[in-house]
This record gives sequence, structure tokens and C-alpha cells, in this order.
Amino acid sequence: MKASTTKKNRLKGLYAITDSILMPDDEQLIAQTELAILGGARIVQYRDKTTDQTKRLRQAAKLAELCHQHEALLLINDDMSLAQASGADGVHLGQADGAVPQARQLLGESAIIGVTCHDQLSLAEQALHEGADYIAFGAFFRSKTKPHASPAPLTLLSDAKQQFDCPIVAIGGITVDNAHQTIAHGANMIAVIHALFTAPNVKQQAQLLTALFAANS
Repeated sequence: MKASTTKKNRLKGLYAITDSILMPDDEQLIAQTELAILGGARIVQYRDKTTDQTKRLRQAAKLAELCHQHEALLLINDDMSLAQASGADGVHLGQADGAVPQARQLLGESAIIGVTCHDQLSLAEQALHEGADYIAFGAFFRSKTKPHASPAPLTLLSDAKQQFDCPIVAIGGITVDNAHQTIAHGANMIAVIHALFTAPNVKQQAQLLTALFAANS
């Protein structure tokens, strides 16, 4: 199943992923995310692995409002029920976080559903067969979020680009200095956490990361 043209046109560029340790309270989360959006991020993923459901719903709903004010997309990491409750645009699923058909049934046809495929084209093929809108590969570089992740070769991106007609996300240790490599190999989006949200100037860092797409077009 191919992503619709409208969805595909929106799934490109800087994909900012929040971090509950780097942004521990609501004020920091919203302020830092808004700077990322103002710097060019068009997709935001809310990622919070804590069990505080009240906090997670509150923050996700605030982020949904913020993103929609700026015509950006909000996706929720791993939790399709939270995506539905918060008014997010969709969900990003890991390999152990529920099936695409289940998310589609709950969230509807217009929802955006992405799937982590690690370093395996076979997982991407399965995800797309089930109706995913985009696929994500990585880690391509040493990741602070997942330091034990197996490194994926950059050629995986070019192979996926040749094989699949859908947006592709590169993730894992991506910085201003190495992001161009993933874009040159076919990534439509670069997912960034630490290199974005630990920067002294988040907006400026987002601008630098976003500019790499124009440079590689």
C-alpha cells in the first residue's frame, strides 16, 4: 500500500523527536519544540517512556495544538491510544508496539503510521504491505538514545529507495556533520533528538539541519 500523495508531500525534512529527560517539564517541552518547528521541523514525534499517563496525555495534547498552529505534524511514539486521545496526526510503531492494521483501524485512513525497520528491508516490506505510510531505518551512527543498536549501512537507504515507493526516515546519531550522508543515500526525513535539543540554539540548529535537504536536492 502506497502512502497517499498528500501524506507523502508532508513527510519530508527534519523530523524532531522529543526526549523526556532533555525536556522534563511542560514548559521546556513546548518551548524547545516550538523553536525546532520555527527552525524548519515539519514533523514532531512525542517520545516519553514514563508511565505517567496523565502527564503524557497533557503534554501530547499541548504538542498537538502547538504543531497544528504551525502546520506541522505530531506523531506519538509507540502508543496508538495516546495518539487518538491527544489529537495527534498519527503514531510511530516499533517492532513490538502493535500492528499497523490495528493502528489504522483505531486512528483512521487519514492518520500517519510509521514503523521502525532497524536494518532490515524485509521488515519494511511487511510494514508497507500492512499499510504503513513511511518506514524508518537506523541507527546509522552511534546513538545516545540507543547506544547498543546495531549500526546500519548507508547503502540500506539507497536500496530501500530503489525498492519502495514511500517516504524513508533515517535515525540514529544524526548530526549537522553527518546528516548529508543519509540524505544523499535517499532519506526523505532525518530523525534527530540529541543533536537538536542539546544545541545552545535549537532554532538555529533546526535551520542548519533543514538546509541540508536543499543542499542535497
